[in-house]
Amino acid sequence: MKGLSILAAFLGGAVVGAAAGILFAPESGEDTRSKIADALRKRGIKLSRTDMEDLVDEIAAEVKE
Repeated sequence: MKGLSILAAFLGGAVVGAAAGILFAPESGEDTRSKIADALRKRGIKLSRTDMEDLVDEIAAEVKE
């Protein structure tokens, strides 16, 4: 069970790190949101535009803390 927790923490950190890299990339917010939406859709996750913007805002707030 401990190994699973370590793996989950690693994957969570990787996701937050990737999100931070995308959010701080020198592209416009519209391009970034579009790329995030495309990546999620490829994985079968469908979000509305407002849900996507809320998700990006939440990730950005966590990264800035």
